[in-house]
Amino acid sequence: MEADIFKALADPNRRAMLERLAMGEMTGSALGQGFAISQPAMSQHIAVLRGAGLITERREGRSVHYAVNPDGMAPLTDWLARYQAFWPERLGRLKDFLKEMDQ
Repeated sequence: MEADIFKALADPNRRAMLERLAMGEMTGSALGQGFAISQPAMSQHIAVLRGAGLITERREGRSVHYAVNPDGMAPLTDWLARYQAFWPERLGRLKDFLKEMDQ
């Protein structure tokens, strides 16, 4: 699942789409406005985001509404949390090293 999320977020168009959806639910046509990509490419990007569990879809008549899946980032945040314990120590070492360089 983590690999799917990383793959989905690796593309700048998909990151931009996810950012736009973070503002609220919208239809596929509204989501596609402003992107310089074809409708089939847009559909593929949506499919990747949906497959990674980052967005959900809701059908209303002929319209499809997309929204961010609040639980979709959980595997990514869990993965980051495993490494977060190392950051303070390493940043502390970097700070000490930079102080030594200044002297």
